[in-house]
Amino acid sequence: MATLHILSHSPFADSRLGSCLRLLGPDDGLLLTGDATYALQPGSVACQALTLMPESIALYALAEDLQARALAALPARVNALDYPAFVELCCHYDKVNSWL
Repeated sequence: MATLHILSHSPFADSRLGSCLRLLGPDDGLLLTGDATYALQPGSVACQALTLMPESIALYALAEDLQARALAALPARVNALDYPAFVELCCHYDKVNSWL
């Protein structure tokens, strides 16, 4: 059963990103929102961890949050989404898990 995991907290503030990455299944997706988009800062350990994920795991980020944090240089595998696409994405997966 494929799960969409949603992270909103900075990867530099706690260990949620690492915990999430360890639990991702081969058909899961990861959506970065809010301060979690800081994980996409080029050269950061968090960004390296995300780029090393298996290709079968989809990686998404909310475009509005990327823009608010001036994150323009993204890894090629990151799909930037607007809010309507976010809602559609949630319907695509069997389960949605928000890492509060």
